[in-house]
Amino acid sequence: MRELMPLAERAGALLKAHRQTIALNESSTGGLISAALLAVPGASAYYIGSVVVYTRQAWDAVRDFREAELGGIRAATEHNALVRARIARERFATVWGVGETGAAGPTGNRYGDPAGHTCVGVVGPLERAVTLRTGKSDRLENMHAFAEAALKLLIECLEAQK
Repeated sequence: MRELMPLAERAGALLKAHRQTIALNESSTGGLISAALLAVPGASAYYIGSVVVYTRQAWDAVRDFREAELGGIRAATEHNALVRARIARERFATVWGVGETGAAGPTGNRYGDPAGHTCVGVVGPLERAVTLRTGKSDRLENMHAFAEAALKLLIECLEAQK
């Protein structure tokens, strides 16, 4: 996780400078994005909370979740990542939400996406989503690459806000 720290520190500094808060809804990163943000001293100034929604069963545990919120779109898409980010932002009442969904490996997911595929969404004063395909099957390496992509997208959004 140490390689994620410069990005987490930058994101934390931007969130603090803007006096903004963040919540996350992670899947294939298993909470790694949250762990990086929380490893930054003073994270309580911006970090409110997160959920790891890894399975369909986990969605049922999300309070007041309605299937219609997903709009019939499967996981591991940019649309799904943005929905996850919106849910985190709304449920935790934060300025920013980050959503992530993918297939860490060593095999692909049930939707046909290969190992190393993820989608990340950031929602706040602006919205952006990206898709990353590492081309690798190493689960841990992919989880770190996914978290790195999420932190980079978050920083991009924090720097672009008006």
